[in-house]
Amino acid sequence: FLSPVAEFCCGFFVILILGNFWFLAVLYLLWLYIDWETPCTGGRRSQWVRSWTVWKYFREYFPIQLIKTSDLSPNHNYLLGFHPHGVLVAGAFGNFCTGPSFKNLFPGLTPYLHIMPIWFGCPFFREYIMSAGMVSASKESVSYVLNNEGGGHASIIVIGGAEESLNAHPGSLTLNILKRKGFIKMALKHGAHLVPVFSFGENELFKQVANPKGSWLRNIQEKLQKIMGFALPLFHARGVFQYSFGLIPYRQPIHTVVGSPIPVKQNLNPTTEEIEELHALYLQKLRKLFEEHKRNYGIPEHKSLIFE
Repeated sequence: FLSPVAEFCCGFFVILILGNFWFLAVLYLLWLYIDWETPCTGGRRSQWVRSWTVWKYFREYFPIQLIKTSDLSPNHNYLLGFHPHGVLVAGAFGNFCTGPSFKNLFPGLTPYLHIMPIWFGCPFFREYIMSAGMVSASKESVSYVLNNEGGGHASIIVIGGAEESLNAHPGSLTLNILKRKGFIKMALKHGAHLVPVFSFGENELFKQVANPKGSWLRNIQEKLQKIMGFALPLFHARGVFQYSFGLIPYRQPIHTVVGSPIPVKQNLNPTTEEIEELHALYLQKLRKLFEEHKRNYGIPEHKSLIFE
């Protein structure tokens, strides 16, 4: 979802360097050097950008809807685990970076969507994504958000990461989570309450070329993901005026369900056993959230989440 805009911004920067405006590029590089740490210190959100009319049409296209199951007190900080990654992560962007839905449902909370640090190295593009409320997914960045005294901050982390996008086939319910425990440790260190979030419909937006584990394509994708830090799923959907082929996502409803908070007591030095225990509880609550709501969003009764 971010790539086309990032490519445009990088292209514009190259034009500045090669054209008669190279001095503007130099000034921007100086600004980049001075401002380098901002994505790790809460970013620089703009309510004007977050309220652009285009985002209203973006949300209505699918449509995207945020569903609340429990109150989240603004007196605490929260770490929201978002599942699944999908190809676009459209539910996370539409609900936490645009529009008034989150603010209306959870008054007093400020959401921060954490994304891969590599995106903040892209000239101009970094300013755009920070304006939308996105910040780095680095440990320093998550700590900065969750350290807010008095509460009121919500870190949203797509737990499965780029690797999980390779499982984003229609009907897939496979989550890369069994080895992902860093977010649990962060929640314990900061006493941030954990909240499972499941976005129904996230995997239905594109069709992806078959890449079962062990296949030559999957092996190449996984190697590239380890080298570059982001995955390259081969996907397609519909076109502008036809539905047979293109890169525009299918119009499939996305319902992002925010679960009940799991209270977490601050522990600056959690043991492996404590991390494992909380991780197991999180998986239990995530599965329960999915089972309680799957019937509402067209998931067959016999289907359940698969944790890898």
